[in-house]
Amino acid sequence: MAKVLTMDQAYQAVEWKSIFLIAGMLPLGIAITKTGAANLLAQWLITLLGPAGPLALLAGLFILTTLLTQAMNGAAVAAIMAPIAIQTAQNLGLDPRSLAMGVALATSMAFITPLGHAVNILVMGPGGYNFRDYVRVGLPLTLLLAVVIIFLFPLFWPLLPG
Repeated sequence: MAKVLTMDQAYQAVEWKSIFLIAGMLPLGIAITKTGAANLLAQWLITLLGPAGPLALLAGLFILTTLLTQAMNGAAVAAIMAPIAIQTAQNLGLDPRSLAMGVALATSMAFITPLGHAVNILVMGPGGYNFRDYVRVGLPLTLLLAVVIIFLFPLFWPLLPG
């Protein structure tokens, strides 16, 4: 349309590995739900964190999702964790949208390793960064944001339906 680049250039610029990874993980998310694995994992989370209350469940899901995001693509982690979060919420009578949004926010917390996001890997070489640099800067940032998000989250996304 704007004739800034050709269609061939546009196709070459697409990160096809990421597209196929996401496309491959979506059926896994569906399978987690259909096979009952989401319910099984939800029950495990409820047994482990349920007695501490909804905020503890949110924190547990958030931390688990954040940890997975350090080694995997965020969209793939969301495809895996969203069904578990939704099932957990439904089993406890919580608002499923709230726990799903908690998972969505946690998938954007790819600061601790260069593996969590393609941009981290892209800047690693030109910036002269090593793995330890990501941990040194990313871990405190992740911890700070996790605390802020977990405790402020219910103000914007109430955990109880209503």
